[in-house]
Amino acid sequence: MTDPTFLHTLQAVNQTASFNRWAGFEVVQAAAGEAEIRMAWREEDMGQYAGYLHAGLTGAMLDTACGYAAATVAGRVLASHFSVNCLAPAVGRSFVARGRVVKAGRKQVFASAELFAEQESGELMLVATANAILVPVEAPARPRA
Repeated sequence: MTDPTFLHTLQAVNQTASFNRWAGFEVVQAAAGEAEIRMAWREEDMGQYAGYLHAGLTGAMLDTACGYAAATVAGRVLASHFSVNCLAPAVGRSFVARGRVVKAGRKQVFASAELFAEQESGELMLVATANAILVPVEAPARPRA
């Protein structure tokens, strides 16, 4: 069940990330240890040579879902390890990534995520999975001029 506080916080964080804005990531659900993001397919700039969702965007969605799920239990986090398994060609009208915390410690948060391609029928097809280890961090350092 979505927690409005987590949802609004993650939506605000999501809007500060220029890559996420370009890609059209939208945080649609959040609860303690869980997050879900969506992205609409744009044929003109998201495909790879065969017309499927580019694996870079697959990884980005899974990474973001893991990070947002971890953020609900640990605050600001960065990935220290990340792995992706592509299970099927990513073809759909939109994509849904669902992240969840597997185990949270003081220094590391273990998370996993699944990426689904939404078909024209509305059916969700699993196309990729991921595992991540995230570490809590302080507020981001600002680049020096």
